[in-house]
Amino acid sequence: MREVDEINEVVDAELSGDRTARLRRDAEQIEELAYGQFEGRAYKLFEEELYREIQPIVLGMLRNGSLPRLAQKHCARQGYKLFVHPDDLRVLKSDDNARDTVMVDMVMEALKKLQRDLKRGNGWRADHNGPRGSSSLASYFITVCTWTFGRAYVKWAQGRVEWARLHAVYDFTEGAANGAGIGRLLGATDYEVDSEVFGTNFEEILDEQAPETQAVVRLTVMGFEGAQIADKLNISHGSVRTRLTRFRTALYAAASMGRIWIPKELHTRKSPRQTAEAAA
Repeated sequence: MREVDEINEVVDAELSGDRTARLRRDAEQIEELAYGQFEGRAYKLFEEELYREIQPIVLGMLRNGSLPRLAQKHCARQGYKLFVHPDDLRVLKSDDNARDTVMVDMVMEALKKLQRDLKRGNGWRADHNGPRGSSSLASYFITVCTWTFGRAYVKWAQGRVEWARLHAVYDFTEGAANGAGIGRLLGATDYEVDSEVFGTNFEEILDEQAPETQAVVRLTVMGFEGAQIADKLNISHGSVRTRLTRFRTALYAAASMGRIWIPKELHTRKSPRQTAEAAA
């Protein structure tokens, strides 16, 4: 069975109502949008409605792996290879955020293609004379999404690999190389650290921070300097320092609640307030 026929079957099973009536409605809608040359507010509303209609179907096809499989079949038919890693398929099956990320990029690209094709008089037609007759507009658009899956998938997969690399941090449990881990982090802020910090909740606290803060901290503990981090994340050097300071604040707040142990002996550089209190 050809990929288009498989997609038609999936969509027909998901969408309610008579297929013939749906085709007639689609044809009337496209004819009406043609008067505005597929531009303007009416076309934007059409895109939003189409997106809402196909979203649950596309997410389901990403979850069960049928959309990546059909995309691979299409690429093979066109003479080039699209490899989807099995680990990525498992992530798409289990992770809502991963599916959403791939789906949004894929649909946005497909919407651009749909608009270009409609303006040129190509694309979906109510009088298409294929083996199964005309597909509904929803079926046709999901087919376009399938053809644009490869680009969205590669972008997401490359980002996943890069994020995994940024997350390759030291083990912060007792006995690990903490001098190169949290010691380096705190040393990059206003404190000097002369011993190790033992805390198994470090990752938990870090995961609570904003993504950009997490990236700055993880790059810091990997040994990158502030200027290098700024270049990698395309932010200012000052923003790097601010993110580190924010995390240091969160870290010491966690210590005050007993979530992580940071001995007071670590603070070899006292604040002006501490100095004044000691003098008093």
